[in-house]
Amino acid sequence: MQNWYNTDMSTTITIPEETIPEEQTFCAAAEAISILQEKWSLFIIRSLLNGPQGFNGLSRSVGCNQATLAQRLERLEEVGILKKTIHSTMPPRTSYELTEAGVALQVVVEAIDSWGRQYLKPGH
Repeated sequence: MQNWYNTDMSTTITIPEETIPEEQTFCAAAEAISILQEKWSLFIIRSLLNGPQGFNGLSRSVGCNQATLAQRLERLEEVGILKKTIHSTMPPRTSYELTEAGVALQVVVEAIDSWGRQYLKPGH
């Protein structure tokens, strides 16, 4: 069910979601926040802004356990933020790099960093 309000927010109309066109229920900001708020995702993106890295390098630079890292990498690949390349070497090696969409998040990471430096104190 989807709640719709009149302009003064005094009346609520509830409409079954299946009757609302998808373009009216999709919120790009909410979807982006949903992806980026997943623990470790921004750390992975920040690390990959320095260039492609292998799984073990990412694990060291990000600092999360390998199972969680594997899940986050899979999710970020699924939504098009990064791409995985499997190199045909012995033993096989995997590397990860940001896509165009991932690189575009650099301004987001920089804005968060700038805000944190301006408004947060160390240890808080």
